[in-house]
Amino acid sequence: MPTSSLNPSAHIDTFCRDRLPAEEDWPELLFELPELDYPARLNAGSELLDTAIARYGPDRPALRAPAPNPVAWTYGELRDRAAAVAAALTRELGVVPGNRVILHGPNTPWLAAAWLGVLKAGAVAVTTTAMLRSGELATVGGLTRPAVALCDHRFVAELASAGIAGMPIVPFGGAGADDLAVRAARQDPFDDVATSADDVALLACTSGTTGEPKVTMHFHRDVLAIADTFAHHVVALRPDDLVTGTPPFAFTFGLGGLLVFPLRAGAAALLLERATPQELAAHVAENRATVLFTAPTAYRALAGDGRPERLASLRRCVSAGEPLPASVWRDFRAATGIRVIDGIGSTEMLHVFVSAADDDIRPGATGRAVPGYRVDVVDDLGRSAPDGVPGHLVVRGPTGCRYLDGRRQREYVVHGWNRTGDIYVRDADGLFWFQARSDDMIITAGYNVAGPEVEQALLQHPSVADCAVVGTPDAERGHVVTAHVVLRPGETATAAELQAFAKGVIAPYKYPRRIHFADALPRNSTGKLQRSALREAV
Repeated sequence: MPTSSLNPSAHIDTFCRDRLPAEEDWPELLFELPELDYPARLNAGSELLDTAIARYGPDRPALRAPAPNPVAWTYGELRDRAAAVAAALTRELGVVPGNRVILHGPNTPWLAAAWLGVLKAGAVAVTTTAMLRSGELATVGGLTRPAVALCDHRFVAELASAGIAGMPIVPFGGAGADDLAVRAARQDPFDDVATSADDVALLACTSGTTGEPKVTMHFHRDVLAIADTFAHHVVALRPDDLVTGTPPFAFTFGLGGLLVFPLRAGAAALLLERATPQELAAHVAENRATVLFTAPTAYRALAGDGRPERLASLRRCVSAGEPLPASVWRDFRAATGIRVIDGIGSTEMLHVFVSAADDDIRPGATGRAVPGYRVDVVDDLGRSAPDGVPGHLVVRGPTGCRYLDGRRQREYVVHGWNRTGDIYVRDADGLFWFQARSDDMIITAGYNVAGPEVEQALLQHPSVADCAVVGTPDAERGHVVTAHVVLRPGETATAAELQAFAKGVIAPYKYPRRIHFADALPRNSTGKLQRSALREAV
């Protein structure tokens, strides 16, 4: 495999570099902003902590966790713990640069310290959500071949039952003699490994897919690039911010928003293991959080909570994971006065690359290209589509798709562009409007109908709390538009009423010919709708 453009690696275990896709199959990478000019030797774990400490001092607040296990660590304390984790990995567990380390558990300060410690040791972080079961963990282990696992003590049994060969499991967050904190406490100072900027820092599994997940490969420079583009130019984090939210570190939306972004800005993060929308609002109020990262479903619930004063401390709210309906945006703005920042990102790109903030927001639009990225809408042949014409969303910038072993690489990277699998329209002002996932476009009786457009129409009905639209097989039409609808508590509406309402909002041929009422819709841990489950259910 040609690797002529890569810097010399610090990895002794060459598993990751050996499994990068061929460079001719990479997307074109762009480093057009001056802040993206990174040195050849770069350790993201070092940079995230040392830069803030050099600027603000070691006593600046970094991480907090609420009761029942309250934590308050400064930047200096977090750096010391992360370095001690790196030392324990290297000296006691035999980890060498390039080894993969599974990190398993909910968002806690110790998980953050472990993630940073893995990077400082020159190893590769493979972060998994605490909700994965043994079979899913076994799949991740088989793909990434980890040398060791650092696991929240409450989830060791599930990880152990995955039976990942040759992988010792070290618990953290407990009181045992073998706990990671005990190992870390007995370490001498550690010199961070001088990794290359293009050494792999993390492997992330794609979510929302069926079957075996794809594993994406991201460099140390990529970790900083997402902070120096989206977080800096759009979210505009400040050193006095307290950031909180719900997505786990295992998903790159959470890793960026709740760890990388605040550390890069010298801000603090309040880490929550899990929280319902009501619990989330209570944490925001109690801790005076200023920035929130969560999914559209949570914003919908918060908008209807009736207690907007609990969110009064917030100045920035960020949504991703799935498109933010214009009705939810407006409801949340009316309730709180806050304009939610929507965005589209992907595991392949590491984080958000289209977004908008403040006066640039148009409800229902995702936004425009984040500084540092270029975005286009193209037809099936890769030609730019005119404004107003739907096409495939493509993107390139400082980050991009690299699948482990290159499997399916050419499906995502086409002519140097990352093709996201989304159908979008670009308007005359350069704003991008989501139409559907490529596989969510319903072809019915010769018409193309975007399921999310029908959802937006139904969500405008006062009785509808949530809905999802998919195509279901039909002998006469090929497929028909089918809506799964959740009504608001105490509300009633018939299928005929909702069908008539939809015809008044969108072209009549798009209306849902079938409507199923449900108590709830299937969603994953980040709140992303699982349309495949709905297709299989009817």
